[in-house]
Amino acid sequence: VVAVLRGWPFLLGAGLDTAGFGAQVGALLLVPLFLVEAAVAASLAITAVVGTFVLGLRLRRGEWTAVAVVCLGLATLAVSAGREGDGDGDEALRVTALAVSLLVVALGWFVGGRLRRGRAVVLGAAAGISFGLTATAVRLLPELSVPAVLAEPVAYAVVVSGLGGYLLLVQALQSGSVTAATAAMVICETVWPGLFGVLWLGDTTRHGYGALAAAGFVACVAGGVALARFGEAEDAVPRQQADGPS
Repeated sequence: VVAVLRGWPFLLGAGLDTAGFGAQVGALLLVPLFLVEAAVAASLAITAVVGTFVLGLRLRRGEWTAVAVVCLGLATLAVSAGREGDGDGDEALRVTALAVSLLVVALGWFVGGRLRRGRAVVLGAAAGISFGLTATAVRLLPELSVPAVLAEPVAYAVVVSGLGGYLLLVQALQSGSVTAATAAMVICETVWPGLFGVLWLGDTTRHGYGALAAAGFVACVAGGVALARFGEAEDAVPRQQADGPS
């Protein structure tokens, strides 16, 4: 972690991630949780396309298909999503969110640090669960005024799960297969928070659009998993080398 903090690309990326998190918080206050989390998973499609121009990556036909599926799924969700639910849970749930955030980060570090096989998958899954907890904790905040936020346990769950998940993801990407780590993160970051928002917080779709919303959500997650290797540009090859003889 200390080593990567010395590089300006990482710091620039961290700054963009911070700005993106601010946008995510704003979205969580306006639209259903399942739409926000699907949009986060869909960001891998942007990474893949931008990578073809900036890093000289080559997308295979199946990956271009995955990009199209993600875009179609996100458009479908945008059309079919209904209102954000009014539920924010009780005090016991907000305290539980903080406890679970601490537990996930601690277990992720403990178990991931002792595995020889599957370390990237375990750390990636722990990072995804933590990011899902971050989004859920934001929705559980009853008020956004500074004094009220500082007094809420769930506000500290946002910090713990957000920073903890970020560090778990960095370790996952450095521990093995980027594709496996990112795929595990995408699945764990999107599926359970979306279900939690519908079943517990009262998020809805437009009347009669439930099946369409479910199909769009599955398309976004499946497309994100298919593009998981773009979780980090480990396969970046200079364009002039890619075009030349092997």
